[in-house]
Amino acid sequence: MALSLVRAICLVIVLALSGAAYRLSDAGVDGASLVQECPIFFAKLKKCDPIAPRSFLPLNVAKAAKDKRPHSPDLDVLADVLDAMHVMQTDYFTPWLGTWPDAIDWTAAVMGTHISGAVRSLSEALVQINSDGENIADWKLETNLIDKYFTQITAYYFGQDAFAIRNEAYDDILWVVLGWLETIQHVNVHSDLHFKSDFQDEASTPRVGNSQRLGDFFLNQTYHGNIWVPAFAHRARVFWDLASQGWDTKLCGGGMVWNPRLLPYKNAITNELFIAASISMYLYFPGDDNPSPFYGIGDLDGSVPHTRSEPRDAKYLKAAVEGYKWLINSNMTDSQGLYTDGFHISGYTDSGNNNTRCDRRNNMVLSYNQGVLLTGLRGLWEATGASSFLSDGHKLIQNVIKASGYDLASDTLVDDLSALHPGHLPRWHGLGRAGVMEDPCDASGTCSQDGQTFKGIFFHHLTTFCAPLAMPTPESGTNVDVRAFSAARESHSKACSSYSGWLKHNARAALGTRDDRGRFGQWWTAGLLGSWTDPWPTMADDGVPRGEASGIDYRNYGVPNDTTWRAKPLPPFPPKAHLPVETPFASPNQAQKPLRDATEDPPMGELKKRQASEADANAKDPNSRGRGRTVETQGGGVALLRAYWKIAHAP
Repeated sequence: MALSLVRAICLVIVLALSGAAYRLSDAGVDGASLVQECPIFFAKLKKCDPIAPRSFLPLNVAKAAKDKRPHSPDLDVLADVLDAMHVMQTDYFTPWLGTWPDAIDWTAAVMGTHISGAVRSLSEALVQINSDGENIADWKLETNLIDKYFTQITAYYFGQDAFAIRNEAYDDILWVVLGWLETIQHVNVHSDLHFKSDFQDEASTPRVGNSQRLGDFFLNQTYHGNIWVPAFAHRARVFWDLASQGWDTKLCGGGMVWNPRLLPYKNAITNELFIAASISMYLYFPGDDNPSPFYGIGDLDGSVPHTRSEPRDAKYLKAAVEGYKWLINSNMTDSQGLYTDGFHISGYTDSGNNNTRCDRRNNMVLSYNQGVLLTGLRGLWEATGASSFLSDGHKLIQNVIKASGYDLASDTLVDDLSALHPGHLPRWHGLGRAGVMEDPCDASGTCSQDGQTFKGIFFHHLTTFCAPLAMPTPESGTNVDVRAFSAARESHSKACSSYSGWLKHNARAALGTRDDRGRFGQWWTAGLLGSWTDPWPTMADDGVPRGEASGIDYRNYGVPNDTTWRAKPLPPFPPKAHLPVETPFASPNQAQKPLRDATEDPPMGELKKRQASEADANAKDPNSRGRGRTVETQGGGVALLRAYWKIAHAP
């Protein structure tokens, strides 16, 4: 997904001329001024005529999409979403602990994000499907269902180990930011849809006087979830401030460092998270005047007093633009247009080496590295009105779909599964096979707790990106070129609608992996292999290229104990040390590596490692191998089905 050289240069020039680092606030910034193209949104006078996008699809796909009928709501899909949520929160969430005990810190943050997003979609759906005046259920039951999930999210605010996460890698910290901003969006949407007052500018407190009535106590109430917004906003702000310390200009010309406890590694996920979290802070952060008890790194000595953080702070917008500028100039994408994992700096530990360039790329391709950026790109469009951000997002989505072995033009699989020889898997296409998304660890059943979370992350952010484009509100003071906006909205809608067949195919495969308790498996392709009778694949015969040229999969098989990743050999871990990364495998057959020394008692939330074995290979259910079904695999099912509902079936 390469950005044109001209636009990249223009982004550099604009940021250089802005005269302010992203850490500085400038409330008067015009988002459109941060991009060179003629934007569809503008603050005052229109200085140019934006070019209305004709299509975000390749020509052959656009032609095929013309013949498709508009989608119609399928409430069975929504029922599947609710069923997946129910299983996730019944089987894996513990209310009195306020968390999913089998999750680790960062995966729990992602699970909270999935639930917040799904309950927001439920709130939207209830308005849409009840618009004919006949509720599908009693309103008390509908409200009770939404409140049940919201109270669990609120419980997670207290169950989240916020102090521990502050000492983890920067990507771990940024998942927290995105999670609570997602919850704030749910509160805002639910309030607007279900609690909008019929009385303008009327206080919600009861009147005092002779006319006071009992009904005044119920009149014009706001959604009770609003009382939690300041707490959610405060945590998001504190964690963004902490993560922003990872932005580094001494090496590689910028970019976020992944983990300050390892040798410098600037990876896609941390930078995508920084872009997505920064633009989401700009768009959804409501402000924060809470001075305690948490402080940013620079405030620990008390020299920098806390001041109120206002909404729409320009430092967040500048951080997102600068982060994206660095990312698209970093050479992070491969020949398929997919984001690889990241960069090291060659010779960094050599005393006589002055190299500061990111020049040693880890070519590992993982699904979540293709997803998080989609939220960033959608947010950059919302802030600037530059349609090229939408174009970049659609190109990335289309590259992902192609890399799963699915052809959008024909809306079907690239390979003919009926021609497969017995015992042969469908061909690997780079990020999946048989039109189904896969991570490299899926088919062999060797995914770590990290790896089991990845696909759900992609589909969550796909849902965010493909939400219908909305006109800026009059209160925003943003002017719009209506003709260009209408063209962008239609092109975006048609492009997202064209992904419906792929989403349906993936949903069908994933639903086929559920066990008798409704729990999703990790390897969705197995849902299409009902007639398989041979031993299940291993890393030796799953068809996934491996080796140095294909990259180091440290997320699933551990951070190598060498001088590329570590300055010195790994020392023994102190008791109860909290490490954000996995240690190297002792055996290539090890299916899941604990986050600390194997002699320690596993902490709450960490499943015991499982060894790959001959029994695994011969298991009737391929998704019982390795770590088996977990809260992370269930979260992936929730995110996929939500994407299918919102993009292909929601009214």
